Amino acid sequence: MCCVFTTLLLAGPRLGAIIWWLINPVRWNLAFGSILWPILGIILAPWTLLMYMIVFPGGVFGLDWLWIGLGILFDLGWYAGGGFGNRDRFGR
Repeated sequence: MCCVFTTLLLAGPRLGAIIWWLINPVRWNLAFGSILWPILGIILAPWTLLMYMIVFPGGVFGLDWLWIGLGILFDLGWYAGGGFGNRDRFGR
């Protein structure tokens, strides 16, 4: 878990998820039935995927939904922040 956190800080959520997948593939195989969902998660919603993998072992109950919701907000902020930062580029 420490390596995943360090990778997140240095390289971002996509590389962190890939490294965690390589280090602990059994956990990923238990969480997802096929390889398609983790790949789509890494490409489209990496923060949500990581939050789901953190809360997955005991099942998603109660406050675990808060963590997944934060992951969704981080992903939406990631996409919206890029558009907000480039808003002046297209207006002129």
